[in-house]
This record gives sequence, structure tokens and C-alpha cells, in this order.
Amino acid sequence: MSGAFEALRGQLREAAAVFADGPGALEGILLGLVDDVDRAVREPLEIFPVCHHSPASAVAMARRLREKQPKVVFLELCEDMAPLLTELRNCRLPVAVQAFATDVKGFPAEWAPLSVVAPITEASAEYQAIAYALDTPGVELVLVDRSADHVYQWDDRETPAADPDAAPAEEEAALHGDAVGVEIGDLRPRFAELEEHLLRHGRVRHWSEWWHQYVEVPLGDSDHDTYRQVMFLIGSLFRRLAPGDTRRVRVDEDRERYMWTRMREHLAGTDTDPADCLYICGAFHAASRVAEFGVEGTDGFVISPRSASTWQYGLIPSSHASIEAQFGLAGGSVSIAATEWAKNLKRTRVKPFQLEGQVGGPKRKKPAEPADPAPDLVSADHLSGFLQRPPTLDRLDEAELLGWSVEIVRAARRNGYLASTADAIAVFETSILLAGLRDRAKPTPYDFQDAAVTCIEKDVVPGRRDVRRIVEIMMGGDRIGQVGYDALPPLACDVHDRLAPLDLKLQQRGVQRALLDIASRPELEPCSDLLWMLRYLMPHGAARPIMGERRLGERPIQESWDLALGTHQRALIELGYEGVSIEQVLEQRLRRAAYHPQATAAKVLATVEDATLYLRSPRLAGELGTRALEVLATERTVDGAPEVLRRVRRLLAHYRTSEPVLPRWIEDFVKTGYAHYCTMLPAAFTDEEAGAEQVAAMLGFLFSMESLALSLGCDRTQLELAMAGSHPQEPSKVALLWAAQVQLGHLSRAELRERCAGLLANPLVLPAYPRYLSGFVHALEPAPGLADFVVEAVSNAFAQLPDRLLLPWLPTLITTLRSRGAELVPLLIREAGRVFPGRLAALDEWVPPWEAQPEPVRAPRKAGGSGVALLAAYPATCDAVAGLLGCDEPWGSTGSAGLALIGQYPGTAAALEEVLTGA
Repeated sequence: MSGAFEALRGQLREAAAVFADGPGALEGILLGLVDDVDRAVREPLEIFPVCHHSPASAVAMARRLREKQPKVVFLELCEDMAPLLTELRNCRLPVAVQAFATDVKGFPAEWAPLSVVAPITEASAEYQAIAYALDTPGVELVLVDRSADHVYQWDDRETPAADPDAAPAEEEAALHGDAVGVEIGDLRPRFAELEEHLLRHGRVRHWSEWWHQYVEVPLGDSDHDTYRQVMFLIGSLFRRLAPGDTRRVRVDEDRERYMWTRMREHLAGTDTDPADCLYICGAFHAASRVAEFGVEGTDGFVISPRSASTWQYGLIPSSHASIEAQFGLAGGSVSIAATEWAKNLKRTRVKPFQLEGQVGGPKRKKPAEPADPAPDLVSADHLSGFLQRPPTLDRLDEAELLGWSVEIVRAARRNGYLASTADAIAVFETSILLAGLRDRAKPTPYDFQDAAVTCIEKDVVPGRRDVRRIVEIMMGGDRIGQVGYDALPPLACDVHDRLAPLDLKLQQRGVQRALLDIASRPELEPCSDLLWMLRYLMPHGAARPIMGERRLGERPIQESWDLALGTHQRALIELGYEGVSIEQVLEQRLRRAAYHPQATAAKVLATVEDATLYLRSPRLAGELGTRALEVLATERTVDGAPEVLRRVRRLLAHYRTSEPVLPRWIEDFVKTGYAHYCTMLPAAFTDEEAGAEQVAAMLGFLFSMESLALSLGCDRTQLELAMAGSHPQEPSKVALLWAAQVQLGHLSRAELRERCAGLLANPLVLPAYPRYLSGFVHALEPAPGLADFVVEAVSNAFAQLPDRLLLPWLPTLITTLRSRGAELVPLLIREAGRVFPGRLAALDEWVPPWEAQPEPVRAPRKAGGSGVALLAAYPATCDAVAGLLGCDEPWGSTGSAGLALIGQYPGTAAALEEVLTGA
């Protein structure tokens, strides 16, 4: 313990005795704060405490780096992210360094995918350190914080459930997705009562405003020693007044042990003098009390090995709004910090560091020769003077405030507000009034924001943005970063290269329209194939087809797309973590879906169809088809039968028109499916869990695939036995069984009509009759030839059933037809159009065909009538008929044997007479 802070300790003892009425816990806390500051100041390896996205920390960082010129910079950032930092020069800040893992091993499966991000802005101390270290020869940058894998190893939290009532995040605020955020210098009270006390007595609304007013502004012009000691004090205060969250405290202390262990390992391995190093960390960790603290600390901490998870690393775009959302900051606080950073640079004349060739930054002049490093001086007590000094009153900058007032009125008018010059004056005066009420001479951006809302917004927001959001935009807006082409993973670069023929600036944010006339420009067809794969893999809106569709066996002619790859750059970059090409990622996704433990035959067939549709890969389709065959053989339910039937039909139709022979896998699938569904049919008819739609799909598979299955060696006896062993009780399934028996020839149409008529005549069965009709409607799937009978049955139901039975059934009928509209409705409409009259006038006299009475059969005439005499008198007709029949015998007399035969068997002559006369 040094004597530099003895005077401060004495003052704090006196204060503790006065306020606490004697020595006790308060004295221990106050003296502990000074001890923490003293310990951190005396450390041979200089510790530079920072707060994340703090302009004061960034200015102090830039000034200290130019003064000290350290040879080694230790930075509190995940150690495995170091190789990516050189790519920051190819990006427009803010961006986030990301570690991403989809192949998760050693963690709960529901945590996948694992994602850790560390956002970096230009107005941050960490960026100043990175720019200095990377562009200064002979300087080494060493990241010392735990790896991304250890972030999850030490995270024993349960997976949080999503809040169903939570409002969806805005697009700009969701750029980080569900990643775990890693920030350098998290300084916020963990004691809720302390934060509430500070906010109330500081007369501010949220923590970001308190920090700006009582830390950023006083430290903006302070010297290096004062800045360090104040930040050490704040870190120690928040640490000592934190509640007893043992898990969080354990993680914080383990991080400190980890970082000091790594630093000592580096110093020992390189034989570097600690005086030539600078350790940049959050002020909370700078006030550490662990035994491993310092270059002389103990070495008892053992770093656990990383898990077997495969981690990928890259840069993703970030934004001020996403940083605020992830770390719980007030809206607009990062934008205001960026504005304060620019003002601090202008006021203090500190020259910031910037990476050579930084995208989006001002062109940097030729760097000057580095000055000689300033000697390290023994730190004195600067903390007492800072605490005793009255707050510096910033003079009112009327020109700045007047410019804000005029600009907010102009921006409000552009957004539909009826603002005027009077409102600008009111905002100006109200800002000064609010600052005075809050004990500050100069209005802060937060005072100005409250004044603008009070004077302009009134009661109604006329447009999409309210005044608070307009002020945030005016103060610097929500700056959105962009990852440059050279910093993109190979997959993203490949996508941009392959879409180059579209001649669009795809890295820009926003929606761009792409028109593909493939008929006249065949070279655009690969672009079409790529866009369809991007639509399959990326979020909705990244690639959205406006005109055109993708179907099996069809080639594109013209397409129109809305593309927003720049807006969804993070999703494209994360695809690059899974492979080096879109085709590889899509193939991996399809395989993963097909071999998932919960995969069904329908889902595997969907992957077969997608592989054929997007990749046009017979090899992959065959492999996945074989997998579908294996899954189908092990299924014990028929829930997916409708989807299986639809997809198998589409694939069969495609292969029959595009291939000379059917693939082996689909032949095996049909054979296996025929035997499988024959086996499952009796149980499905009686199973309450299996609905009529599933049973109808099974029958549809059996009947529509029967000819192919029999040609491949299946036995129809299987189906006969399955039908014989089916005894359903549910009315809709009974109707399905009757329809199947008609299809097999075991039941005639007349017998089916008699059964339905018997149901209508039985008052006990009438309430269940609509369910029979539902079964007949589903029966159109396996037996489309029964469409005329279904029309007849439905017509009879509408004619004979009372409304109390008919009306409750109508919703079921409508939903059935809607869900199966593409297959069932055309059949019914075509048959109804054939049966019912085409004109309204004919409807009154129309008689249904199934109710029309057959005409009576006319009695045959006797042989002795005039017909025989006419045949003898006019033999030419008989001669013509005899010639057609090949008879050349001559005529006999009227009393010959021919006339005797006609008299004995008059039926032939009578039938001939009806044909000739039309009677």
C-alpha cells in the first residue's frame, strides 16, 4: 500500500465517522475503494480502464497511445478472434467480429447454433488500440480474454423461452441475431437500488444519460492520471456494491484469472518488459481482487481445454441500434456518443488512430514520424482533487443549440409535422429551461430531445417516425456498417461474382429489382439457379421472386426478382461458415434434414424433390431417395401419407417425362410403399388417430401405384387381404371402404346406391350421414371415377337432409374442398357441369339422371303381322342385309322354312324394326 492516497483515506475515515455515526461497514467500503485504486495504479504493467463505446475513453486511449507508444498491447477481447482484426480495414464501421459454430459438441443441442459477437465502432477505445497496433511497426496486439468456446463453457444458464408478447425487433436492431454479445468495459451498477438512486438524484431518465452527464463530460478534458484513477474508482464502486450473484461473480473473476494468466504466459515466453506493455480492459475488471492479479500474481488458475465444436470466424455488419439493443443501452445513445467523439477530437486536438485504407473513413495523410515516448511518471493522488473540484460549467453554445432547433423543425416538417419557426424558438428556450431544472448550464442532447418532443410532437404522430426518433437521426442517425468484399468469406464472394451479370450493386442496402430475360440471354440461367438457392437458404426478403416459378421438369423463360443481399449481409456471411459454395451448403442442409432423427418419409421425399429442383443432382436424389425408403419402412403411423402420395406422384411424373427409365430408388420405394400401406391399412381403418384424409391417401397410393407395383413383382393378393381384413366403424372410413370396394369390383354402383338410400331412410343414422359424405369426398383421391356418384350423393343430401343436420356439416365440406382444392374441386365441378343444366331457365324442368324413370319396353309384334308380308313383297331390303352379313342363299317361297323360323322367333325381326324405324 503506497502513501500517495493517505490524505484521501483520512478524509474518507472522517466522512464515514460522520455519516455512519462511527466506524463500520461504510468505512470498510470507502477505504476499500481507495485500496483498489491504489493497487491498480501501482501495477507495473500499466492498466488502462475503459468503458464500452465511450468517447472519453477513446480520446484518452488515443492520447495515451501516442504518449507511451507501447510495444505490446493486451486487449480484453476473445483470443480466438485475433486473425480477423486485420480485415477491419476492408469494412465500413460499425461491424462485429463473430465466432459461429453449427457443429456443436459438448453443449446442449438446443443451444445450436452458437454465436458470439464483439461489435466495434470508430468511437471506441478498442478500435484505437487495434488501429495503433496493426499499423505501427514493431507493435504486437495480443487478445487475452476467454475464447468464444469458453464463453459458452462458463454459461450455465438455462435456455430462455421466447416472450410471445414481445414486440418484434426492428431490422437494424436485429443485425446481431441471437448472438451472445461480448463488450469491452461493461460499466453499469449491478445494484438496482444504487442505479435508481443515481438516476433520481441526477435528474435523468436512464443510465446512458447519467453516464454522459456525470462521467463523459467531466472526463472529456482530463489528463491521463486523473482519467485512470476516476475509472478505477467507478469500477471498484460498482464491484463492491454489486449484489451477491455468485454465478456472475464467479464468471467475472474467472475471466480476470484467465486474462492475467495469458499475459504472464506471454511476458514469460517473449521476455518482454511489463513497462513496455499496455493492458486495456473494462474498468470493472481493472479493480480486480483475485490472487492472480498483476504480473506478480499466483499461477494456480488452470485454463480448461476447448470443446470439440467447430468454430468459424468472420465479420458481420453491425449498427448503432443493434449495439443498443444487445447491451441494454438507451435508444440513440451510441449515435450521441459518436457525435460527442467528433466534438471531443475537435476540442482537444487529439489525433485519432485509423487503419490504413479504412473503408468509409477519411483519407489519412502520410503519418508523421513517431515522437519519443513520454517517460512513465510516478502517479500522485489526482483523485482527491477531482472529487473536491466543483463541476465545470460548460458555457451555453447558443449557435450549436440554435442550429439543432432549426434542423429539428426542418426534419419534422419533412416527416409530416406542422412545425414552424415558433416551434424552433420554443425548442430552443425549453432546452435551456430543462437544463436549468436539471442543474446544468448547457443543455445536453437528451435535454434537447425532451424539449423537441414536448414542443413539436403534440398528440399525434403523422408519419412513421416520432420526434424522438427524428432527433436520433439528426444527431448522427443509426449508422449501419458494411463488410467489404475483401473481408467476406469465399461463399459470399462467389455469390457476388456469379450474380455480376445482373449488373446490380448488391452490396448496397435496400431492395433492387433484377429482370432476367433468359430466353434472349441464356447466360442468365445460372443466375436464376443461384437466386432460387438463395431464396431457399436465406431469410424471407433477401431474394424474393416477383415473376417466375420453379417446377420439376420446367426451364425458366423470364423472371423478375427483388434482391436485398446488402440488407441481409449477415445471413449471407453466416452461410459462408457452413461451406465454400452455395451448392455445398444446400447439399449439407438437405442431408442434415434427411438424416435427422425425427425425419419422416414425407420430409425426406421433400429433400429429394429439392435436390432435383435446385441442384439437379441424380446422385444426391438417389441417396436421399434410398433414405426415404428406409424411413418409410420403419414408420408405424400414417400421418404423412397425404404428403408422401403428392410428392411421389410429382417425382414419378417428372422421371417418366425426363428419364428413359425410372431410377432404381423410386421403383424400390413404390414396391416397399405398396407392401407397407397394405400392411398398415386394416389398422388405419380402425385407428382413431388416423383420419379419413390419411386413409384416403393410403388407398390413393395403392390404387394409383398398383400397375407399377404389380409390374415390379408385387402381389395383388396383399391388397385383397388388406381390404378383407378392414372393418371400420367411423362413418367416413366406412364410406372410404365402400368406395374402395367399388374400385376393386367387389361392390356395384347399384349396391352402393342402395346402401346410401338405406342410410337416408334410417332416422337413427341420419345425424351421421354428413360424415359418410365426407368419406365419399375423400374417396375421390383413390377413386376419381366416383365423381358422378359423389355429386349424386351430395345433391341428395342437400335435397333430403334437414337444415339442423346439413348446416353444421357445411364448414367441414368447405374446409375439405379448400385444403384439397387442386385435386378434388376440378373433378366435382366438371362432373356437376355435365349433370346439371347449363341455363337457369332449364332448372325448373330438370330431372336428375339418377331419378329419371326408364322408358317402357315395347312388346314385340307377332310373326303373322304385316312385317312378314312386307318382307316377302319387298325382298331388296333383306338382300342388302344378307349381303352385309355374307349370306348368298337364294330366296324361298313364303311358306318356306325361313318364314317358319321368323314366326317361331320374332325377336330378331322386331329388334331390326326398332333400329330401322327409330321406335
